[in-house]
Amino acid sequence: MLYPKRVKHRKMQKGRTKGIEKRATALAFGNVGLKSLQGRWIRSSQIEAARRVILRHLKGKGKIWIRIFPDKPITFKGNEVGMGGGKGSVSHYVYPLKPGRVIFEIDGVPKDIAQVALREAAGKLPVKTKIIGD
Repeated sequence: MLYPKRVKHRKMQKGRTKGIEKRATALAFGNVGLKSLQGRWIRSSQIEAARRVILRHLKGKGKIWIRIFPDKPITFKGNEVGMGGGKGSVSHYVYPLKPGRVIFEIDGVPKDIAQVALREAAGKLPVKTKIIGD
């Protein structure tokens, strides 16, 4: 799974994800891509599940680019822990996705195979997506 090797601050505030994405809204590496239509936190395990589905369809051919990286730590306090005592320990990492962001790109395989792979990968993600490309 994806997670940062080193971080300056171990824990992060929740923050808000507002508006639409301004960067990475068009294809830059591949000829077919998966673009988000909703905003949501994407866990590293969800990215990994989608990546594995794509690789299974590509069968060792082509190339895949993952255009998001989960670097936001999410903390969690255990069950039946009272108020106080500070912030919980880091549980997992997420990427705060905004609408319009390209998530995956594929190149080097026929367009129909890439579209099937991306459609399967979209089922592993908790957001609505669309397939873009030529």
